[in-house]
Amino acid sequence: MNRAPAFRARVASGSGAPALALVAAGLVCQELGASLAVLLFPAVGPLGMVMMRLVFSSVILLLIARPSLRGLTPRAWRSAAMLGGVLVTMNCLFYLALSELPLGVAVTIEVLGPLALAVITARSRIAWLWAALALLGILALAGGGWDRLTVAGVLFALGAAVSWAGYILASARVGRDFQKLDGLALAMVIGAILSLPLGIADAGEALLRVELVALGAAVAVLSSTVPYALELMALRRLSPAIFGILMSLGPATASIAGFIVLGQHLSLLEVGGIALVVLASAGAVWAGRDRPSAQRETQEPVP
Repeated sequence: MNRAPAFRARVASGSGAPALALVAAGLVCQELGASLAVLLFPAVGPLGMVMMRLVFSSVILLLIARPSLRGLTPRAWRSAAMLGGVLVTMNCLFYLALSELPLGVAVTIEVLGPLALAVITARSRIAWLWAALALLGILALAGGGWDRLTVAGVLFALGAAVSWAGYILASARVGRDFQKLDGLALAMVIGAILSLPLGIADAGEALLRVELVALGAAVAVLSSTVPYALELMALRRLSPAIFGILMSLGPATASIAGFIVLGQHLSLLEVGGIALVVLASAGAVWAGRDRPSAQRETQEPVP
């Protein structure tokens, strides 16, 4: 049987290798950037790092996208503002979690956001089984590292999980309402402005040190500019199921980055917990892969 037409159809619909490579590259850049950001926390603080990340990313995206403000509808502005608010909230909560928890642990908890979104959108009983598996993974994760878990860190990571689910919805909406990277650039500017007060207060005089600012720019490129641009393009091409499966690989990527860059070792029980959450995330989104597209559209945010 000739499988070439089916393969070309998958590629054209966005489920082929090019779109998969976009998400994979974004994940690698994001976790490497997060690892470098942790190294800067003692000097600039987590909120100062968020501010530098968003400010530099907004400048870079404005130069690349050169978005036009002419003819934008109120819906488009609402979409950009929504994504900007989600970006600053997600980044602040995640970096605060990183200041309390190992990178792999923080990302494992954070990925529960996309998992919950996948369970809700799947609307099937088996999706709840995947949720239960994820819960077992979190319990295993906690059991392997009670000495490094803090209540504040877990709460920050859970808040980032909710924000990540919101980011997926808001980013998909921006992808529909804007061409190319225009919407992402405007959203990043909004997020950067919102981050200024807390970021300046947290970083203080460190913002006057050229070497720290330069490192902040590098983190911005790795953690925000490249991953968000790649994910926005991928969300235009990939089905939600495939995108969610790739996002579920975040904990594994983060654990490897934390081990290589930060020297953060994980116990076997923690590795097992991470593996369960990754498996549950993949299973939950795969369970919803056959849901009709018309049904998905009814669940999109009301403008």
